[in-house]
Amino acid sequence: MSNASHDAPCKDNDYLSRHIQLLRFSHKKITGQDMVNVSLSEVEAAKKVYYSPSVVLSHDTQTDPVLNYVNQAGLKLFELDWSQMLTMPSRLTAEPMERGERQALLDKVSGQGYINDYTGVRISSTGRRFKIENATVWNLVDTSDNYRGQAAMFRNWEYLE
Repeated sequence: MSNASHDAPCKDNDYLSRHIQLLRFSHKKITGQDMVNVSLSEVEAAKKVYYSPSVVLSHDTQTDPVLNYVNQAGLKLFELDWSQMLTMPSRLTAEPMERGERQALLDKVSGQGYINDYTGVRISSTGRRFKIENATVWNLVDTSDNYRGQAAMFRNWEYLE
């Protein structure tokens, strides 16, 4: 699902709850765990994800996938605003020398559905490097099992240098 026609998550667009529903459904189906408390309404869950201290991001299904969601923690870490994020190929979250390793990770996730222990180096839009640890990366699939992209979530990171 592309969010290119949407503003950043907010009350007026239900915090993009339809997209978060896809992330949650896929995460639960593949890992057996929900991303947030199951008792929350869809809008409350989407708001919780957007304001979570964990970074949550996703990209679409293009040949060169483009980011289509990054929560507030991720926007800050990657030093992006919402409009920049909507046009950024997700490969640019890794330095050129790290992109082969990143692609190998995504290919592994494509084959097995998810991983929950990814550690690697990423880079912000201004060139600031950081290491992420214990990230969960999973395939996004809708209720008809159609592939809709990939998502990642992580809480642990540290700046390098």
